[in-house]
Amino acid sequence: MNKFTNIRNFKQLTVEISKEAKLPTKFGNFKIVAFKELPANKEHSAIFTENFNKLEAPLVRIHSECLTGDTFGSLKCDCGDQLNYALKRIAEVGGILLYLRQEGRGIGLVNKINAYYLQDQGFNTIEANHQLGFEADLRNYDIANFILKYFEVDKITLLTNNPKKLSTLNEVIIVARESIIVGENIYNSDYLKVKQKDMGHLF
Repeated sequence: MNKFTNIRNFKQLTVEISKEAKLPTKFGNFKIVAFKELPANKEHSAIFTENFNKLEAPLVRIHSECLTGDTFGSLKCDCGDQLNYALKRIAEVGGILLYLRQEGRGIGLVNKINAYYLQDQGFNTIEANHQLGFEADLRNYDIANFILKYFEVDKITLLTNNPKKLSTLNEVIIVARESIIVGENIYNSDYLKVKQKDMGHLF
């Protein structure tokens, strides 16, 4: 084990943890730590404000990777706008953003683009996943529980519309929830309606 390696075990997880580094951004000044799930080598990150874990109930955003929305500015979803809003809000009030590598609600990038193709043919997001043989949402939040426990956070304010996150964060007490309603446009309005009507998202 070298001086940069920190291995922790948590329930069924074995996680390698990076050192803590400064991360100045256009939204504000943060710190960042990376977390690698072993042996899968799936790498996640936590971006947080100074001493966020000293707040009584810091603002927490759990954001799953969306290459098309976060990086390419896709208008087919609201992911990039949610990410930008969350970082700005966390910079203002103090908190942490967990960036989880769960592309396409857990089906991966290739399958996600195939789902996009099916959406172009008229299927909605859930129907497209089903056509590919997947459930609507395959994401898992065990690593989020691990990261919050690692930072010794026990109470949070959760920035989310997703009821699944409310029910699966079992290592902390969620004292409040903030909605995150941004980024609606002519290309994603049906997508947002499906999230609300069929997936129970709380707008």
